[in-house]
Amino acid sequence: MDDLFSVANQTPSPVDADRWITHLFSARAAAQGRVVRRKARDVERIVGWPRFRHELKRRGYRAVVNGGQVVVFCNAEPLRVLD
Repeated sequence: MDDLFSVANQTPSPVDADRWITHLFSARAAAQGRVVRRKARDVERIVGWPRFRHELKRRGYRAVVNGGQVVVFCNAEPLRVLD
């Protein structure tokens, strides 16, 4: 996860990437325009960062990574970071 733009060179996951993406974005929260959260290492291991970023862009969603978690905002609303 150190480099979100690189292609991970790891052994394939037993979980199918297409099914994982479908499951993530068909969650009730995603369908309602809310947020979904997943472990960053699962994103990297199962689908890889390039594919994940492609899926976000395709849907017009954004995500943040913090503390080993990926939080996906399943809407096109602007983000504001509160410091």
